[in-house]
Amino acid sequence: MQCPTATTEDIPSIPTKTTPMPMITATMRLLEMSDSQFPVGNFSFSNGLETASHEHIVHDAATLASYVRAATIQSIYSDGIASLHAYRAAERGDYDDIKRADTEVILCKMNDEARQMVLRMGKKLAELAVHVAPSPLVERMLADINSGDIHGTYPIVQAVVMHAAGISESDMFTSQAFGVANMILGAALRCVRVSHYDTQKILYDLAPVLEKDYEAIRALDYDDMRAFVPGIDLMASLHEKGEMRMFMN
Repeated sequence: MQCPTATTEDIPSIPTKTTPMPMITATMRLLEMSDSQFPVGNFSFSNGLETASHEHIVHDAATLASYVRAATIQSIYSDGIASLHAYRAAERGDYDDIKRADTEVILCKMNDEARQMVLRMGKKLAELAVHVAPSPLVERMLADINSGDIHGTYPIVQAVVMHAAGISESDMFTSQAFGVANMILGAALRCVRVSHYDTQKILYDLAPVLEKDYEAIRALDYDDMRAFVPGIDLMASLHEKGEMRMFMN
């Protein structure tokens, strides 16, 4: 008696649990671009924290948490709104609206330190992206930054680069807010009496708050942008003239 020959149709399929590759790719790129070691220079700035520490305004975990929250609010309601518009403009291929978002960001920077920070980091990111993740839109932005036709602020370059990298709008927003908080918390470990436990707890507790922030601003327009957090602006202004030189001013 001859045994029947098995075919591929006779072999039962084995169910697998896999994550779609595009999701893995986008998450990997998000982690890379959100890493504090991503070489755009954010570790060189403290967002005014160095002065706040020197003046004993921020001196423990509780005051640091309040400072981080104030800074994220300032960023979300200025950079955050503009970058969402820039991300959607990149989706449409609307370069004029990207340029407008870029201008709106620089108009919200009330002190020289904040302007220097977003311009230096924006140009660094554009230069890096042209080598790491080139796209026609990013290449055009870098050319216009070098020629002076566009400011090239970090939140707007970040929105365009992350769109080109396949990162979602909400993840782009998360990365921006994380970057602001992580910059300050990293600086705090060098100039405030806090531990890694304290800084990680602050960052962990911030997550659900930022989720509500995204829902609050996602439908806002340029006219809704605001950046008036005078305490942080005063700290940055004092830093420009002060003797503290651990971070750039």
